[in-house]
Amino acid sequence: MRTDRGFSQAINAILRSRTEEDAFSGVARITVGEKEVFACAYGRASRAWGIPNRLSTRFDTASLTKLFTTVAALQLVDAGAFALDEPVMPFLGLTGTAISDDVTLFQLLTHSSGIADDAEEEEGEDYADLWKEKPNYSVVETADFLPQFVHKPPNFPPGRGCRYNNCAYILAGLMIEKATGKAFRDVVVERVFELADMSDSGFFRLDRVTRDLAEGADPLRDESQAIVGWEKSIYSFPPIGSPDSGAHVTAADLDRFIRAVRAGRLLSQELTYLFFQPQVDYYERDDWKARYGLGLWFRVEKRNEAVTFCQKEGYNAGVSAILRYYFEQDLCLVLLSNMADGVWQPAREMHDLIVSRASGNSEAER
Repeated sequence: MRTDRGFSQAINAILRSRTEEDAFSGVARITVGEKEVFACAYGRASRAWGIPNRLSTRFDTASLTKLFTTVAALQLVDAGAFALDEPVMPFLGLTGTAISDDVTLFQLLTHSSGIADDAEEEEGEDYADLWKEKPNYSVVETADFLPQFVHKPPNFPPGRGCRYNNCAYILAGLMIEKATGKAFRDVVVERVFELADMSDSGFFRLDRVTRDLAEGADPLRDESQAIVGWEKSIYSFPPIGSPDSGAHVTAADLDRFIRAVRAGRLLSQELTYLFFQPQVDYYERDDWKARYGLGLWFRVEKRNEAVTFCQKEGYNAGVSAILRYYFEQDLCLVLLSNMADGVWQPAREMHDLIVSRASGNSEAER
């Protein structure tokens, strides 16, 4: 473990306490600019074999994968392969579906397309339930997802709302494949991972043996909520990642990704700026509101309309992940866990510490 005085000690205390309670297993990394101020691994990469997580362990990121899809799509916008306002279905040549020809790439990436999802998670549907009757191993290529959503009625007209949607990114992935003539995963590895120096990241089949790969597992509880065993997540999603989910990364690689985009290494100046700008209203809290951008969502303070941070999170059985970037501090927080409920409570507590740290630095500067 590498620490940075009291701040890092407090972060470590949060995560160690959660680990001792079997409520966290994973890694955390915090950088400020080029400086790593905290990095530590907790819990087990394999509960069956008692193998500990390490900073080099690769974790399923679930929906954080959407950020890689977004950047790959924007690179093709930069290249002139299609436009952000490109009508999706005509571009793909898909007809006879319930999806409007008016849906654009911009709407897909900002969750404002209104198309139906295969599992309507905002209504409480469980993504894992999709695979109770359909074998998860039968969905491997991007086009394999289409029958699960293209004939379902839309939730609202294109551009008339904001509703989190996984399958919007399936369509974006198909656009990437049509424009490049290559498989989605190959494009992301070549155009995103390699350019961002994410040398340990990739798309790995769960039915193959891969080194340094965390196994997802969640606690089984009795009526008293005591843990009586652990359930693996191998039947809860397809065996390899897709445009909406399932890339495996290290914490350091995820930090490299957001900083590479921020530095303009992956996108043009215009699209780099756009990537870090909120675009559509999502939801509100008492003193702040969430607005979606292109893949990321942004916390906007109501009192002054200032953007505090941008974030993408991922959730699935045996998976939880957060990538968060605080603009004023140039601080990047990465939390990766091989438990579904691993990162959420630590992230809330760590946010308070990060805000306090910023306040303390301001006082010291004065």
